[in-house]
Amino acid sequence: MSEAQDQAKWNVAEWHGKVLVDRNGEKIGKLQDVYVDVETDEPQFGTVKEGFIGRHLTFVPLSGLQIGTDDLKVTVTKEQVRSAADIDMHGEELTQADESALYHHFEMNYTPIDTQSGRRLARR
Repeated sequence: MSEAQDQAKWNVAEWHGKVLVDRNGEKIGKLQDVYVDVETDEPQFGTVKEGFIGRHLTFVPLSGLQIGTDDLKVTVTKEQVRSAADIDMHGEELTQADESALYHHFEMNYTPIDTQSGRRLARR
């Protein structure tokens, strides 16, 4: 990763509105929000709007993200994103159950944290 890519990696504010593409180069949608792990401050998921009628937000894992000039390439497929469960947001954090469902759907390792709320992700 070049120095410019490394700096862009952590400048999450500049990611808003960039196009997310899947690992095959297919367009998923424009990035709406980024959710970070509150323990490590690393981006974990982004959201994109899907659908033409009754659009809804869909979560996309950002681990292994490749930052391009005009887009952000994720390691999952467009079909994986489309088949993910719809999650209703209550505030700016995910519930532990919703977070667990996302990690399992995308076949990511999930270990719940031991906090009173059990919440890990916070929006940036």
